[in-house]
Amino acid sequence: MWQDFPLFPPSASTNSGAIDGIYLYLILVSVFFGLLIAGLIVFFSIRYRRRHAAERGAYIHGSVPLEIFWTSIPLGIAMVAFAWGAVVYFDASKPPADVMDVYVTGKQWMWRLQHPQGQREINDLHVPIGQPVRLTMTSEDVIHSFFIPAFRMKRDVLPGRYTETWFEATKPGEYHIFCAEYCGAKHSEMIGTIYVLEPEEYEQWLSGAPAGETPVAAGAKLFEAQRCDTCHGTQSGARGPDLAGRFGTGVRLDNGRNVVFDEAYVRESILRPQSKISAGFEPLMPTYEGQIGEEQILQIIAYLKSIADDGGKAQ
Repeated sequence: MWQDFPLFPPSASTNSGAIDGIYLYLILVSVFFGLLIAGLIVFFSIRYRRRHAAERGAYIHGSVPLEIFWTSIPLGIAMVAFAWGAVVYFDASKPPADVMDVYVTGKQWMWRLQHPQGQREINDLHVPIGQPVRLTMTSEDVIHSFFIPAFRMKRDVLPGRYTETWFEATKPGEYHIFCAEYCGAKHSEMIGTIYVLEPEEYEQWLSGAPAGETPVAAGAKLFEAQRCDTCHGTQSGARGPDLAGRFGTGVRLDNGRNVVFDEAYVRESILRPQSKISAGFEPLMPTYEGQIGEEQILQIIAYLKSIADDGGKAQ
């Protein structure tokens, strides 16, 4: 019904229906009360208008039941919107367990994307239908925003930080990617396309697309090439903490604070290693700022995520 109506883009993800529902609820509530208030203003203006100069309005005492009535109804409507919005927000924020990771780097004025199998794309992304996809995103220059209207998904992409979002496409087809944050002279040209394919078609695309190293393999090579393994190993007397199995766990710092070993912590430790020193270790790690880029840091993060506890081997 709404396919050709420009205010309603196609609904093509598992979360788009719920997001459309709460928006429709808010619109209907706003329209209802807007018309009600406007109508009452017109009615009271005519019904209680001053008919002659000496006329004075009668003093009316307040009514507690009436005050409770017109306070509780808007409160109930607002609480429905809050509870509904909270459920939709948490569902849209937490990806399923079987998610496929795709790494996204924004740069004036294009999107660079890498699949877990190693395939790279610029301004395009091929995904299978029915497969949850998690995007781990960062920017090399200014603030961007990764926006897919058909999936009702928009997430800011920030320099110096990692943001995550996910989607699961439900309809095959081609869908627009936009940058929804003004990022410079060619902001309007920072567009792309999501290709949602049937599983068989996606496998054919994978086999036909040139595949480079996977992010995990590239991260493992980089970890070794930068000699990170000489300090972060399992050998006794290592100058840095063993990183096997550490991702997602807590880290005790030398100042007594506790932080989470996550993407932001890894990035900061690579670029500004003196800012957070692990308890029991000396501040010996050099900075790699200016030596490796954002895509390489994402590869190291992918490798650290994949390291198993038993021997520190990549999965």
